[in-house]
Amino acid sequence: MQAIRKLLVVVDTRKPEHTALNRACAIAHVTGSQLHILCCNPHPDEETHAVLSDWCEPIRAQGLSVTKHIHWYHSLHETIIKVQQAEQCELVIKDAREESELSKVVFTPSDWKLLRQCPAAILLVKNDKPWENGNILAAVDADPNDGDHQILNDVIISHARDIAGLADGECHLASAHPAPMLSSPDPVYQLQDALQKKYLEVCTGYADKYHIPLDHIHVEEGPASTYIPHIAKQLDAPLVVIGTVARSGLKGAIIGNTAEQIIDSLEADILTLKPTHVMETLEAALSHK
Repeated sequence: MQAIRKLLVVVDTRKPEHTALNRACAIAHVTGSQLHILCCNPHPDEETHAVLSDWCEPIRAQGLSVTKHIHWYHSLHETIIKVQQAEQCELVIKDAREESELSKVVFTPSDWKLLRQCPAAILLVKNDKPWENGNILAAVDADPNDGDHQILNDVIISHARDIAGLADGECHLASAHPAPMLSSPDPVYQLQDALQKKYLEVCTGYADKYHIPLDHIHVEEGPASTYIPHIAKQLDAPLVVIGTVARSGLKGAIIGNTAEQIIDSLEADILTLKPTHVMETLEAALSHK
């Protein structure tokens, strides 16, 4: 997070609330990043330009560097990625709150395509709860036999720890483990206690590596799609850091059902990350378009 030089925040000038923009300004203050404000509008009018200009003035008055953009390239996610690439922004910030009769966040197909295809980290802002002095939760898959997720876990935990440090908060680490399977050829996966112990060992290794207190480790049986939102709510975490894609290539470009369900269910802000080799693969693919 400290290495971020440019932030791209996606706004909608028609909406009365600007939670993502407020969060972007707070992050820019802490990191010293340049702020790029993007309005994805295929038919902008004078009012659109005027509203963005009005938003930029008080931000500049706070001492922040801000640039406004109004663009449209075929679709929302393509527009965001195009501007992110052109400006070389390391973080994309988007308001995930959509007002509906159920007061539930609704993710559109374009949102999922953005999470899948954008090389940058993406922060989905779901609320205006301050991160300061809060519990920042790193949600990992501590399966000891999954090398791809172990690489992704390092990315997730290092970011969560850095953010907790910047926010004067506490970094917590959570992983769900599967139910025991008597038919498994690996004895570890046959017994509940053995599974719990193995996942705890993996998480303890990460805790030692990143200087996370042992009582900040949370490992329980159950689907991650249920457990991660549960522990995030229990900790009153304002931010959950999660990985969306662990592998490169076509197969890896599909966000897993578990990640989708976790993202849908969380009430906290969500920072979504990919491992470096996946981000580099996406960068290379986009450069040839």
